[in-house]
Amino acid sequence: MSSSNIALLGAIAGFTIYLGLPVGRLRRSTPRLKAGLNATAIGILIFLVWDVLTHAWEPVDGALGDHRWSKVASGGAVLAVGLAVGLVGLVSYDAWTLRRRNAAAAARPDGPGAVAVTGSAGAPRTQAGELALMIATGIGLHNFAEGLAIGNSAAEGELSLALLLVIGFGLHNATEGFGIVAPLAAEGERPSWAALLWLGLIGGGPTFVGTLIGQHVVNETLSIAFLGLAAGSILYVVIELLAVARRAGRKQLTTWCVLSGILLGFATDAVVTAAGA
Repeated sequence: MSSSNIALLGAIAGFTIYLGLPVGRLRRSTPRLKAGLNATAIGILIFLVWDVLTHAWEPVDGALGDHRWSKVASGGAVLAVGLAVGLVGLVSYDAWTLRRRNAAAAARPDGPGAVAVTGSAGAPRTQAGELALMIATGIGLHNFAEGLAIGNSAAEGELSLALLLVIGFGLHNATEGFGIVAPLAAEGERPSWAALLWLGLIGGGPTFVGTLIGQHVVNETLSIAFLGLAAGSILYVVIELLAVARRAGRKQLTTWCVLSGILLGFATDAVVTAAGA
């Protein structure tokens, strides 16, 4: 299979994320539906945190079994730094945007008001929109690592594994679109098609980029670093969505939908597990 065909498969695996994004365009969403979507997204993202950290820890765990202490130290340090940067970096970014938002509201003669829903590129700019952007960014980092796995498998001549990874990641990414638009649905915001296009590009595009790079660069440390960044950023988003769920006040519905999201994550990951990835 040619490099261009492998790259095309990587693009397909990433852009299935667009299958779930149109949910954000629903005109009428009841409070129960909003809370349910938010909680399902939490479940999917909890699974992603576990899945990402498991893959990131595998090389370190293998080094521990072989008593390669330098590999353990370097891999563990890269993972810890990536995790910290992904989590603390978004906390700092959120604090910075909050200060900007408050300063802009105070400077307006009519006092605090709504912030524009979309920016010049169509990306949401409200608080819920910024959270959706953070989710897309975290998922994008995770998907970049998935693209590396697809490209690496193809580079090593394991085309059947690469194809199964494409199928598995494609199914998995289709559910991630729900997670991206969940904050918007929870706040009753209806993003434009341009905003959904932009969010999908941020979340799904890195799979294609990772596939291109993975065909030529096989670097375990790079993969660990991006997985660590992804885990940290997704963990931050889970914390934020839990706050949204608490405000919704539908504990029983939230519990069942979080469980459904976790199970959905495991279900869509089954193909990848069957491939031995």
